[in-house]
Amino acid sequence: MENLRTIQDFIRWGASQFEHAEIYLGHGTDNPIDEAKRLILPILGLPFHIPSEFYASNLTNSEKTELIEIIRKRIEDRIPTPYLTNRAYFCGHTFYVDERVLIPRSPIGELIENRFAGIVQSSPKAILDLCTGSGCIGIACAYVFPDAQIDIADISPEVLDVAETNIELHAVGDQVTPVLSDLFNTIPNKKYDLIVTNPPYVDAEDMSDLPEEFLFEPQMALAAGVDGLDLVTRILRDAPNYLTSDGMLVCEVGNSQVHLQAKYPDVPFNWIKFTHGGDGIFSISYADLIHYKDCFQ
Repeated sequence: MENLRTIQDFIRWGASQFEHAEIYLGHGTDNPIDEAKRLILPILGLPFHIPSEFYASNLTNSEKTELIEIIRKRIEDRIPTPYLTNRAYFCGHTFYVDERVLIPRSPIGELIENRFAGIVQSSPKAILDLCTGSGCIGIACAYVFPDAQIDIADISPEVLDVAETNIELHAVGDQVTPVLSDLFNTIPNKKYDLIVTNPPYVDAEDMSDLPEEFLFEPQMALAAGVDGLDLVTRILRDAPNYLTSDGMLVCEVGNSQVHLQAKYPDVPFNWIKFTHGGDGIFSISYADLIHYKDCFQ
């Protein structure tokens, strides 16, 4: 601790420790230096982007002790950084997270930032974020579609507690409404221009191979049966009942894309290409959901 004096010292040392320990990076960073920044700066009460001169700031002994302990937890216990800081980033916004919810990392964020260009014909007025988790997708949509009313739904009251914390954090309570629902079971009787969902979709084989860090996340937000499609099939079946006639469904299925294509080879899923990486996300129109409805029964 005597040799580590500044913020920069701890970021360098933390990154070296992470590299040596071969921790898994998959919750918002892809290199040890950014991982160290994402861990160290929030613990010091600093934003991720700080003026460069701050890095030369000397730390107090109590700050050093706290940072050494949090770096130890990240390495030895393999706890994901967002759970240690209660902070995750999505679409340029900060969200509160803890072990009750999945850590935001969906490529859907790129679609939101692009206002779903090429998917929706006009700005949606009613949006449903199904399987919302932290509420990040629905709340991010509120920023880019300020005239839209957005429902965010999840099966778990504990999960919705986290989502409500983020609604308050972002001051979008007049625009975003939490709904307790098992998929569409208790969704309001209304029609949405856009339904966006990142449901559990990890198949049994991938669940057995998850890195240790992922085991801290709620398994009900990940596991979805042998082929990963337990919930997706229900969503495809019921979504047209809640879409407008020109409405769109956007759904993430990750690696279970191969299972979905094999199960419904005739359905014209639009598999979306991403500039910043990611795959396994499709869009499908109300019209196509109706046309192929017999497939989903």
